[in-house]
Amino acid sequence: MRAHLVFSLGLCVLLTAFVPGAQAGQPPKSGTPAVLKASLLTLLGRERAALRTVSTDRLQRLTAPPKRRGLFDWRRRAAPKLTYDRAWLDSQPAAVGDASFKCLTQALYFEARGESIKGQFAVGEVILNRVDSPRFPNSVCGVIHQGTGKRFQCQFTYTCDGRDEVISERAAYAEVAKVARALLDGAPRTLTDGATYYHSRSVRPRWARKFMRTAQIGVHFFYRPAARVVARVSNG
Repeated sequence: MRAHLVFSLGLCVLLTAFVPGAQAGQPPKSGTPAVLKASLLTLLGRERAALRTVSTDRLQRLTAPPKRRGLFDWRRRAAPKLTYDRAWLDSQPAAVGDASFKCLTQALYFEARGESIKGQFAVGEVILNRVDSPRFPNSVCGVIHQGTGKRFQCQFTYTCDGRDEVISERAAYAEVAKVARALLDGAPRTLTDGATYYHSRSVRPRWARKFMRTAQIGVHFFYRPAARVVARVSNG
């Protein structure tokens, strides 16, 4: 039905553009085979009549560009079972995406590739929770590169530690890419209870004292602002 409709619409455009008199209902001019023109105009009339029987909503659905239907299409149908283990990860297809996908994949690679799959998802949750928060930039790349260029003042150390960002472990990169794809496609964020901060267990940053610890996964502690801190920010 979609292919037929596209053909019909294309035919309408061609006839309107190239058949003299088609727009104003004028009789055929000399120089064009009358039989061919008559046949095409008859077909055009039938197609127009058929299109009038299709509701506007259905017509929009039929002519809309197809949407990607991936295994992680969580928001379009019941979410497939997500298990944070190697078997689940290995069963997923190779992941690709746009600039946001690349930014998130790189962040997971440099920040969490040595973590368990659950730990990688947890770090990704923090990044997307920040995107949703009015206290941070509203894009994945914006969140990740906030403060980049100021040595050790950035939000994610790998963006300002002075080292070249070289991806040398291609297999690890491909694996965290699957995690990034799942998160961007709407995988549930339930591991960190809304955390927007985390740090390694090997350090004790002073800012952590002001926040509520929500989870401990792998080598990371996860935090979000306490209710009184959030209220103070909201009230300006």
